[in-house]
Amino acid sequence: MKRIAVLVDAGYVFAQGSACLTGKKCPREQLSLDAKAVRTALVDAARTVAPDCELLRIYWYDGARDGSRPTSEQALIADLDNMKLRLGFINSHGQQKGVDSLIVTDLIELARLQSVSDALLISGDEDTRVGVQIAQNYGVRIHLLGIAPMRGSQSIQLLQEADTTREWARDLVASFLTIRAVEPTSEVNAAAGTESHTIIQEVVAAYVAMLTASDAAGIWAYFDDGQRGVPPDKDREILGRCRDALARALTQDEKRQMRRMFSQAFSNRHPRNA
Repeated sequence: MKRIAVLVDAGYVFAQGSACLTGKKCPREQLSLDAKAVRTALVDAARTVAPDCELLRIYWYDGARDGSRPTSEQALIADLDNMKLRLGFINSHGQQKGVDSLIVTDLIELARLQSVSDALLISGDEDTRVGVQIAQNYGVRIHLLGIAPMRGSQSIQLLQEADTTREWARDLVASFLTIRAVEPTSEVNAAAGTESHTIIQEVVAAYVAMLTASDAAGIWAYFDDGQRGVPPDKDREILGRCRDALARALTQDEKRQMRRMFSQAFSNRHPRNA
């Protein structure tokens, strides 16, 4: 049996990927992930480190902000062939929790059940090292993949523990991760006499206009998974923009209004399979 599993800490990919591209870690809302391109990069990496192995699957570990509801981006990942979404959670301080334990548990179980001979791990956290050690005791070879620069972004002990190490350079990272263009300051404001309905409509229209093809694909994947309303990640962003434009919090009626406007504007500008 020659099989390889790929285990990806999405938080590491976004944080170190943005640092690789810009020199600093950027908030998730400023980043756009091409899900199909990152899958291709991961499959290629698995073939490089273990050319004789068949791919079992790619495990994508991320945090969920709203209970177990995936974001539009996570829904798109989950819908891709050979990719399995595994969700921890995001705490009130915006910190990802539970992801390392999911990685460790899966790594140990895959090794114990002899499901794989090799594992490609994309993570920088020291907490995954125990999973690496136990999997190696079961005979699994661990290949650690980092994003430049590896040293400084990955635990030294984790690097030393791995059987092989590889590094993604900036050009490769740029093939699947991009930084959203900084938007000019909105001209929308709560000037006297301006109806809140009009302000919200303008904010929603501007937001929908800036969505990328990857964003739109993720939103349609979210709807295809049976979810309703605005994806939670997009909902937070639009609410924040409307709140800034109105210089106050939205009422419940205005929130419902905003979500209806988004659904209509999104369907008109980004029709399915466009």
